[in-house]
Amino acid sequence: MTPGLAAVRHALADAHQQQRFLCVLGDAGVGKTFAVHTTALTCFPDAHLLLRLGARPGPADLRAHLHHALGLKGAPPTDPAATDSLIRRVLSAGPRIVVVDEADRMPDTCFEYLRFLHDDLPGGLCVVLIAGQRGERALRAQQMLHTRTAAWLTLLPIARDQLARIIFALHPLWHTVAPDHLWMLDGHFAHGSLRRWALLTHHVQRALATAGALHPDPGLLRQVIRRIDTSRRP
Repeated sequence: MTPGLAAVRHALADAHQQQRFLCVLGDAGVGKTFAVHTTALTCFPDAHLLLRLGARPGPADLRAHLHHALGLKGAPPTDPAATDSLIRRVLSAGPRIVVVDEADRMPDTCFEYLRFLHDDLPGGLCVVLIAGQRGERALRAQQMLHTRTAAWLTLLPIARDQLARIIFALHPLWHTVAPDHLWMLDGHFAHGSLRRWALLTHHVQRALATAGALHPDPGLLRQVIRRIDTSRRP
């Protein structure tokens, strides 16, 4: 388990118990969405509602996504009040976790709608807001979060002293690669990003299949880096 996944698991359990908001922040690729979704799916399989909103969502989009995620039949009523009544009735049946990715893109009206649901339901509502590091300012600007948020959690890139343990667990192909070669790959390409390590793993697997090899050697690893890291090309 990565430090980020462990931190999210602890924070989400606390926010779920309190039925409050949880803000998960971090640079692109550090595993925010993966950690939240994995924790929600494994620890709260019957409680989580994953909302995948499009660009510039409004309250109507939130209502529609919640209507679908809650398994309500048919299309949402055209009357917002009727839709809200259905949503509140199902949400009040038991503790839920609403997960909103790229939450910093939401307008104030969407935050206000989430506040309305949280305050209207007996005991509150656990809402996880995921945003990039640059989106923290947008979330902090929402006054309603100041008194309703259980924790502000920032996930960091993989630290050098944790790299070998985490990457060994990522995929068996790294089990035969020496730690100093992993550090080289991280310094030249991955930069502590789980997303970039996943991409690197995919390309190394393809290179091994093409070469008919079982284990990556330093030469093959350098070839893969030169091929996929376009930022290093002249």
